[in-house]
Amino acid sequence: MTTVRFRPEALLVDGALQRGAALLVRDGAVVAEADGEVHDVAMPGRLLLPGFVNAHSHAFQRALRGRTEYRAPGHERDDFWSWREAMYQAATTLSPEALYDVSRQCFLELALSGVTTVGEFHYLHHQADGTPYDDVQLLAKQVIAAARDVGLRIVLLRVGYARAGFQVAANPRQRRFLDPDVDTFLSRTRELQRATAGDALVTVGLAPHSVRAVPLPWLKRVAAEWREGPLHMHVAEQPAELAACVAEHGLTPVVLLEREGLLSPRFTGVHAIHLTDAEVAALGRAQANVCACPSTERNLGDGIVRADELLAAGADVSLGTDSHAHTGMLEEAQMLEGHLRLLRLRRNVLDAGDGVAARLVEALSHAGSRSLGLPPSALRPGERADFVTLDLTHPTLLGLDDLRALTCAPSAAVRDVVVAGRRIVTDGQHPAQRDIAERFERALNPAGSLRASAPA
Repeated sequence: MTTVRFRPEALLVDGALQRGAALLVRDGAVVAEADGEVHDVAMPGRLLLPGFVNAHSHAFQRALRGRTEYRAPGHERDDFWSWREAMYQAATTLSPEALYDVSRQCFLELALSGVTTVGEFHYLHHQADGTPYDDVQLLAKQVIAAARDVGLRIVLLRVGYARAGFQVAANPRQRRFLDPDVDTFLSRTRELQRATAGDALVTVGLAPHSVRAVPLPWLKRVAAEWREGPLHMHVAEQPAELAACVAEHGLTPVVLLEREGLLSPRFTGVHAIHLTDAEVAALGRAQANVCACPSTERNLGDGIVRADELLAAGADVSLGTDSHAHTGMLEEAQMLEGHLRLLRLRRNVLDAGDGVAARLVEALSHAGSRSLGLPPSALRPGERADFVTLDLTHPTLLGLDDLRALTCAPSAAVRDVVVAGRRIVTDGQHPAQRDIAERFERALNPAGSLRASAPA
């Protein structure tokens, strides 16, 4: 069996930066010693880091990029709720084949930005009229295939969606999302687990969409029956969600989830922007995870995740790109700190004594792994060989040769991406890049025109 010896300028192993050292990889894992034939891969001028983990993705929303950046006539105010109607239009029109092509383009962009693992919050389940496909897992399988064909590790978070909201009329644009009951939600998630059990790069988690989309009896069943694997929910993304939760339950979302026993180290609250101090403390007590998605939260005008307070309380903070208005994970990490500077009116908010860069590594890699139910990989022997390299000779990084590069590196500085020991991006290129792009363009523009529709 061949051992591959990767020889970068420097590498980060177990939190320590090593220069002149090599990373040995065999059979998809980091090893302590070479065995058998050794293949050397020289990486001069490159910094090698644990792979980036995108803990929250809606791959199909890549189809929306740049197409909602105007205020529609009749809307004096454009916000999450008006954007959501445009998103629903995309959600109702994608065929299974188009979903594969759009997802594959999205996952390609993630790979090029250094992502090795994606958590896909998947809620497209049925045909546009709500009728299940003959294979009820067809759309989930399409998304999984897209990730695997790019080469990514994927955690498919199967979403449960029951209603449009508390005392809200049914929305016909949500028919693709809905499970008829909680038994179906749980059983189909377990079916998908069994169907993917043979692939070491695919796991399945559970995701009740939100307190507005899932009623209390569903939450109680999930708390009683989902004992293993990651549990993700959208939480406190919008003030309107808080008001609706209080109207229905007399409690804000995180307090409700704590009462029902859903908060734990396996739980990830996505966004968690509009929290009370008591809710920040509750997430910390539970050692729960909050997945911040700064570029989407900025794009939608949602608000800023109080990452500094959550970390101080004992919670984890991971990162996602959510709607894929942007797909650069380095930029997401930099925005996490940058938004806090605007909020707190000071610099280096996330510095815990060892610099901002160390905190960004945690958010980019280890916290994301924990969020998705995977053991974090610090590139120690026996751990998975998922890693990324940055080009320290990139014009934007000249003069930096250590972790400080993370605070300013663009995704264009990502040069190599390795998943389970296999290099899927080499010198900034993916071997299927052209085919993926061509199929994506045909999926979005079947008539052959690349021009987006003008605002009505």
